[in-house]
Amino acid sequence: MELRTCAARSSASPSSGRGAVPSPRLLSRHIWSRSAHCTASTPSNPVARRSRFSTLSLMTTAYNTGPPDLVDFNWDALGFQLVPTDFMYLMSCSSDGVFTNGKLVPYGPIELNPAAAVLNYGQGLLEGLRAHRKEDGSILLFRPHENALRMKIGAERLCMPAPSVEQFLEAVKLTVMANKHWVPPFGKGSLYIRPQLIGSGAILGVAPAPQYTFVVFVCPVGHYFKDGLSPISLLTEEEYHRAAPGGTGDIKTIGNYASVVSAQRRAKEKGHSDVLYLDPVHNKFVEEVSSCNIFMVKDNVISTPLLTGTILPGITRRSVIEISQNLGFQVEERLITIDELLGADEVFCTGTAVVLSPVGSITYRGRRKVLQPNYLFFSSCAI
Repeated sequence: MELRTCAARSSASPSSGRGAVPSPRLLSRHIWSRSAHCTASTPSNPVARRSRFSTLSLMTTAYNTGPPDLVDFNWDALGFQLVPTDFMYLMSCSSDGVFTNGKLVPYGPIELNPAAAVLNYGQGLLEGLRAHRKEDGSILLFRPHENALRMKIGAERLCMPAPSVEQFLEAVKLTVMANKHWVPPFGKGSLYIRPQLIGSGAILGVAPAPQYTFVVFVCPVGHYFKDGLSPISLLTEEEYHRAAPGGTGDIKTIGNYASVVSAQRRAKEKGHSDVLYLDPVHNKFVEEVSSCNIFMVKDNVISTPLLTGTILPGITRRSVIEISQNLGFQVEERLITIDELLGADEVFCTGTAVVLSPVGSITYRGRRKVLQPNYLFFSSCAI
């Protein structure tokens, strides 16, 4: 088996193809499938703070697996639900804070003490990345180093030991290869990879757990939103907030997701795809959607909310910024008011689960703003 780490580069010029109106698949194809011009680039300090995310090159990792031998499955009906696969990866932390003895085990329940820190106090992190099947049958991962680094940053914030970058990558590699028959055919979906770091040790008082467990499981998935790549509808939330200044909104802790379920359910009951959150101080600056980051395009300038500590530094977000700049677009990371967003020429969301999703409407205070995605940005990413 051959492992290859590559830096993806755009071959499009800044002015190429902007008049066309292609499918948003073009950008996702560009992001997920470029594997030429191999170089290696990783920060020397794997525990670098968030500013180091901007220095990482656009990395993909490819596995040559030979002709695909797929499970008997209706790939055309694949959605974004749990489909149990064959194996998962488990690794425990010793008393000195070092993770050792990782191994593949059959997919299934894991045993936890009722007093486990993750169950009582939410001491846990998760990550998300995808494995894609290429046309030649090989399997491609997108920037897995960044997921490893982001987990280390989150672990530091929650006073948890974390696997090394090398351990993280090896665990992901072994889990994907053990379940390679579940990687959907080219163009039919992807294998979603869920690494978890949890405080598995028993503890009664509020304090770091005495033991930790690292888990990786996988699941074949299709589109995150039920209408696939159709433009999504967002409902602006003003009563609830996803995160607060000084909190944990900028790390991928498990508690960030339970708190959005109520608002998200209410939005879906009203026919919307997801919730758009505003800042918790002024209630007017756009932050992010419950499942993804958000971008706007206005007068050929691409803007996204500034990372102020309440927004997750998305890996797809960072990649879109880098690709945009490489293509010659002006990109701004700044505070964006909801009124500015409603006046945008185009709005789209980014994330590992949603990949890139155009926004078709935003509802704010009972007023629905309809947007007509023209894929200005997507069109320049055709290769």
